[in-house]
Formats: sequence, C-alpha cells, structure tokens
Amino acid sequence: MRWGVITTMAKKGAYATGSVDVVLLTKNSDRRLKECINSVYRNIPVKKMIVVDGYSTDKTLDIMNEFNEKYHNVTIIFDKGNRATARQKGIAAVTTEWFFFVDSDVVLCDDWFNKAQKHINADVGLVWGTEIWSTIGSSSTMKLFLLITRKIFEVRGGTHDTLIRTNLVKDIDIPKKLHVYEDAYIKDWVEKKGYIAVPCYSPFCIHYRPPNVWTWRGSIGLMAEAFTLGDERLIGKLLAAYAFYTGYAIYQVALQSGNH
Repeated sequence: MRWGVITTMAKKGAYATGSVDVVLLTKNSDRRLKECINSVYRNIPVKKMIVVDGYSTDKTLDIMNEFNEKYHNVTIIFDKGNRATARQKGIAAVTTEWFFFVDSDVVLCDDWFNKAQKHINADVGLVWGTEIWSTIGSSSTMKLFLLITRKIFEVRGGTHDTLIRTNLVKDIDIPKKLHVYEDAYIKDWVEKKGYIAVPCYSPFCIHYRPPNVWTWRGSIGLMAEAFTLGDERLIGKLLAAYAFYTGYAIYQVALQSGNH
C-alpha cells in the first residue's frame, strides 16, 4: 500500500503528514480485535498505536503484544474510568498532526486513509467514515440505515473510524460523566473551533456489534444506557433514530428465534 500525504493549508499554516497516531479503546475486546487491527495496519499509515485499556482479563493484551512484536509501535495505557476518561488519555498521548479513533469491533474498508483525504481541506477538522452493521443484508434496509446513521452523526458525532486534526482537541476537557455521547462532545468541540466535521459514505467501516446486542436484554440495555447516561438534549433529537434501531433489533431477535 502506498500512502498519500495529507496536505492542507490550515488556518494557521500548512499541514503535511504521512502517518498518524491511532487511538483504540479496549476492554475485554478480543472477539474481533485481530481483524480490526489488521485492517488498521493495512489501510492506515500508523505511526503509533495507542491502546487505552480498561484492565482487560481476556486475550486483548496478548493480542496487542503480538502486534507490538510485529510492528514495534504499540503503546498501552490503562484507565479505570469510562469512555470519556479513556478518550481523554488517548488524545493526550497523540503526537501526530492528525490522529485516528477506531473502535475495537470494526473492520475498515480498503484504502480508508487515501479515501478520507479526498474530504480534507482548510476548513475540515474531522472526517468520519460511516459505520455499517455487519448484519444488514437487504438493500432497502441498507439505504434507510445509511440515511439514518448520517443524520445521527450530524447530531451526536461518532468515533467508530474518525480522523481528527490534533491541535483542535489538545485542549479538550471531556466531562468525566460522559460514558456515552463523549463523541458528540468531541464533534461539537471541533465545530466550535470553526472547523467542519465531515461524514462520509466512503470511506466506511463494517461494525461487528456483539451478539448480545441482538437480544431483548441487550437492545433494552443499550437504550437504557443512552437515556440514563446521555445528554437529554441529544436524546430528544435522536428519538426517531432510536425507534429505527429498536425496530431493527426486534427484527434480528425474531430472525434468530426463527432460526433455532
């Protein structure tokens, strides 16, 4: 893979970088971790892989040590807090002009980095690749999903696969209470600096959500987490989206029940 170079005339000077730090949050994340990390190294020019781990007890740390033996650029930081404190620590460790947030259960599309560069100009501070759920097979469902997930990003942001201009967030102080919607806080922070957060259909990532999401207990748990730990202002704007997600979760539960 030959990497392009991010070259933009930023508002306070020219940016040029051929590699980026990657920030990955983990906690007992071994289910899809190897696939995720392999896709990152294939499609992102990684300077440093910054792993913020919540004291995993599965094979997560063993897997990351394997990648460090291969690439010699993995740094592991431990955090006992939540997503807000973990992202804050990850940002603090970044040294490149741009950095990349990625979730531990996604697989990046081919050529992610070079595709993202097409969306970068002087006013862009953040590029988000659309997440596509691995379970979606119907083209009609996919069209609706892509429309809704784009609208969700406009309201609350996302960090599944997100390229961010580092100097815009080095002074961020993410409220420690934000176990969810910390991504919305990051997006708002970038936009308040006068930069644009760009959502893209290309590049994208495939999101392999955990199997327990497609159960009654799991889908209700996600909704409860959003309502109890989220921002009331954002929840109101996202009710239609949550209705779609709930309906899709019910469909998956029914589909799985029918297959047994």
